[in-house]
Amino acid sequence: MKHALILPAVALSLASFASVPLAAQAKPSLSDVAEIEEPLFAVALAKEVADHCDSLAPRFFRGLSELRKLKSRANALGYTDSEIKDYIESDDEKARMRAKGEAFLASKGVRYEQPETFCAFGRAEIENNSAIGVLLRAK
Repeated sequence: MKHALILPAVALSLASFASVPLAAQAKPSLSDVAEIEEPLFAVALAKEVADHCDSLAPRFFRGLSELRKLKSRANALGYTDSEIKDYIESDDEKARMRAKGEAFLASKGVRYEQPETFCAFGRAEIENNSAIGVLLRAK
């Protein structure tokens, strides 16, 4: 009999929570928002490739445009400029992104002690017109 009362109470609680505006609900970390995290990761990887390969350069304005779109999208999702800045400037987030990037690059055969592997990876990304490749150009 107790369970018969609990279920309607839980349903009522969930229904009232669903009616709370999104901005008032707890937001996930921006690192958990795929539509922000994935393009930001692509920008970071493109920069890393360009920094380690002399024959490739970043498409600066395209990267800047992507970052502006991401900021605008994060604002539309209810994140304040302050929250976005805190996320981007967070030492923990920078370390997490670096570790994620290094693991990804290693899985693709890129080695820091072999700069030519950055070039080969970057050229392949350009050829595939990937999210990383569109942010790079041959010099």
